[in-house]
Amino acid sequence: MRAFSLRCGALLAFLAVSASAQMDARAELAALRQDVMLLTQRVGELTMTVEQLNRENEALQDKANRSYATVDQLNKAVADMNRTLQAELGDQKREVLAQVAGQLEKLGRQTNAALEAVAKNQAARPVVQTTFSDNFPKEGINYTVQAGDTLAVIARKNNAKLSDIVNANKISDPTRIQVGQTLFIPQGK
Repeated sequence: MRAFSLRCGALLAFLAVSASAQMDARAELAALRQDVMLLTQRVGELTMTVEQLNRENEALQDKANRSYATVDQLNKAVADMNRTLQAELGDQKREVLAQVAGQLEKLGRQTNAALEAVAKNQAARPVVQTTFSDNFPKEGINYTVQAGDTLAVIARKNNAKLSDIVNANKISDPTRIQVGQTLFIPQGK
C-alpha cells in the first residue's frame, strides 16, 4: 500500500514537473514571438531610414545640378553612396536573419522537448480499472473526503483495505477523488 502511495506521489510530482515544463515552453514561445515582432519592427525602421536617405540623396542631386560640380562627379558620388548603403543594408539583413534563425532553432528544440515530455507523460499513465470485485465487507461507514486526502490516507485513517474502498465505490482512477466526495469505507471504525 505504501509502494502504491509512493508511486502515486511520484506520478503527481512528474505530472507537476511536466505541466511546469509545458508552461515554461509556452512562456519561452511567447518571449520568442515578442523578439520576432521587435526584429520585424527594427527592419521596418531600417527601411524607413533607407527611404529617408534616398530622399536626401535626391535632394543632393538636385542641389548638385544647380552647383558647379560636373555630372560625372555627382554620378560617382551617388554610386559610392548607393554601394555603401546597399552593403550596410545587406549586413543588417544578414545579422537580423541570423538572429531569427537562431531563435527559431532554439524554439524548435524547446518544442521537441515539450512534445517528448508530453509523449512520455501519456505513455506513463496508469491503466484505468474497469472491473470491480464484490468481495468486500458490506458493513462500514461513510467518509467525506477532506483536503489533502488520498485513498491510501483514508484507508489508513479508517483501518480499511485500499482495494475494498476502490471496489465498494467503483473508483476507476484512485488519483481522482475530490474534496467533499462521500465514500463508503468497508469495515470502517
